[in-house]
Amino acid sequence: MLYRRFGRTELQMPVFSCGGMRYQFKWQDVPNDEIPADNQANLEATIRRAVEVGINHIETARGYGTSEMQLGRVLPQFPREKLIVQTKISPTADAKEFRQTFEQSLKNLQLDYVDLLGLHGINHAESLDYSIRPGGCLEVAQQLQAEGKVRFIGFSTHGSTELIVETINTNLFDYVNLHWYYINQWNWAAIEAAKRHDMGVFIISPSNKGGLLYEPPQKLVNLCAPLSPMVFNDLFCLSHQEVHTLSLGAAKPQDFDEHLKTLELIDQASSILPPILARLESEAIATLGEDWVKSWETNLPTFKETPGEINIRVILWLRNLAIAYDLVDYAKMRYNLLGNGNHWFPGNKAEGLEELDLRQSLARNPHADKIPKVLAQAHQMLVGEEVRRLSQQ
Repeated sequence: MLYRRFGRTELQMPVFSCGGMRYQFKWQDVPNDEIPADNQANLEATIRRAVEVGINHIETARGYGTSEMQLGRVLPQFPREKLIVQTKISPTADAKEFRQTFEQSLKNLQLDYVDLLGLHGINHAESLDYSIRPGGCLEVAQQLQAEGKVRFIGFSTHGSTELIVETINTNLFDYVNLHWYYINQWNWAAIEAAKRHDMGVFIISPSNKGGLLYEPPQKLVNLCAPLSPMVFNDLFCLSHQEVHTLSLGAAKPQDFDEHLKTLELIDQASSILPPILARLESEAIATLGEDWVKSWETNLPTFKETPGEINIRVILWLRNLAIAYDLVDYAKMRYNLLGNGNHWFPGNKAEGLEELDLRQSLARNPHADKIPKVLAQAHQMLVGEEVRRLSQQ
């Protein structure tokens, strides 16, 4: 395993982390005795495999249902100083509730402390305010730190790049969990800001949100050869030293195997990646057109600035991925979450366009005249059964 300094925490962080949201029994709390023995055995085998290969960072959240409680059966079996354990608690208006939730997490995990406590989901101005205002959740986290129950404090986010940078620039957090991978590089400015503040950088869900790469379409397989799309994406992320660790949401012990192939390639990334990157870009241009590829995002409005709160940027992005790389299943999954994802995945689908006037909101985009038609085509291509976040299921 390779390790990187996790910013000012000085922790030696494995470049892969064991994320805790795919192996648990339920997304809701259930009594301990209702957890099937085979599910618990699989989780424990997954954790043991992670530690065996040097992935000693175990990451979970109070919002992941039974994950913490199930981890609590196995984590105390390891030497505590050998593990880096992270849990995450969503900021709330009532900071006392935040503390009570943390105490439940610690009880579930059967640990005396966690190494990393993330404020989970600083996705909009309200959750940032709940976190950093006087008497807010961050103050509670700092009290827990003073009590020895937390070593370092960070935050996770699905918010806009602007909000993430604003939160980083408070200089109140030691690390950040955010989205960034080949198909979605929008948050690079936030990673650069984290580097300036010497914060740890943890990439959320690069294989799942990065394109459902454990079940890649054949076209993407061909474009990424000789690497698998998963290894390509891992190598792309880790070729940037500003990135410290990638979360692997393992569902079973074997799920680490493909990722581990990346380790021996990191020193060769500068020669391995360019031909693949060139093929991916060429295919996007060939299928979408060079002018579109280079300028489709120019001056697009936010969903809040758009009639009907249509999330134009996300919809066009998903359409691009579906056409260029055959990431249709991924695009459909994400598209049909619009309207149901609240501040975790905000904005609406491209529905009812005939009743909306988008001209003013698109006035500064060079493709303003064609975008309404493209949105309608994207809706027709991608719409399906509504999707809800896993924690809502």
